[in-house]
Amino acid sequence: MSTKFGGVIPPVVTPLTADHELDRASFKRSIDRMINAGVNGLFIMGSSGEVVFSTDKRREEIISAAIEFVDGRVPVLVGCIDTETNRVIEHAKVAQRLGAAAIVATAPFYALGGVAEIERHFRLIHEAVGLPLFAYDIPVCVHTKLPGDLLLKLGKDGILTGVKDSSNDDVSFRFLVDDNNKAGHPLTLLTGQEVVVDGAYMAGADGSVPGLANVEATGYTRMWKAFQEKDWETVRAEQNKLSAIMRIVTVPTGVQGYGAGVGAFKTAMALLGVFDTNQMPEPVLALKGENIRAIAEVLTSCGLTLARTPEEVEASTR
Repeated sequence: MSTKFGGVIPPVVTPLTADHELDRASFKRSIDRMINAGVNGLFIMGSSGEVVFSTDKRREEIISAAIEFVDGRVPVLVGCIDTETNRVIEHAKVAQRLGAAAIVATAPFYALGGVAEIERHFRLIHEAVGLPLFAYDIPVCVHTKLPGDLLLKLGKDGILTGVKDSSNDDVSFRFLVDDNNKAGHPLTLLTGQEVVVDGAYMAGADGSVPGLANVEATGYTRMWKAFQEKDWETVRAEQNKLSAIMRIVTVPTGVQGYGAGVGAFKTAMALLGVFDTNQMPEPVLALKGENIRAIAEVLTSCGLTLARTPEEVEASTR
């Protein structure tokens, strides 16, 4: 297994049973499916992986199962996301003990600080845990945009290995790529986008962390291969197909946020026969009725073959 991080590293969606337990069979099926599609790593316990919905016990259960199922075939990055530094370090030490290849952490949140506190946060994590550390830039959730100059400073100092950018700020990401290259490329830069990965690659990203790869990974691995070969027409064609599939997150009505986004991923995976249910973590409700049918229509219009009917998926949850 290579410890070099790059390429396609999906943020793995966590499947639940109808009783809200970890669905190990579906989890293994999903992990095997993505590895067989040629992904270059897996990101466990990210936003799509229900990290903030999971107790410490559930986090450890998910990480242990993922490490077991991956069985050394690709690097496993583990999200260690919590409100403040000491809690993050606790999670990171658990991830290290269980066999993570790298850890991923956001800025502190709830008790908001400034740049000095964010810098110290990452330095303390690095000091406490001897694993590669990725900064997770997701201001929509933590209410702080990580400054590019700080990220570059931490990269040059050997504190950060890389950045998972889910800021949806393409301009800042492009500036970070340019500055990173001028500094000798100390950071591995991964885009967390699904629909503009082609643009990120053209800018010089080192890889992608697309949640949609849980639903359809082969398009992302083909895009990565085409990018390495500088086959830009194929890169664009694959992105166009994936963007059409990503419409699954726009068609649900009457729900918003996590229930519409990850809810659509889970529903699509249940329709495709990857997950046994589309169950969501409490207090989020699973998509039902017309929302399942709308997602099924998007999938079939994109040429994907359904393994189950919308009615069968709806019956899988309570």
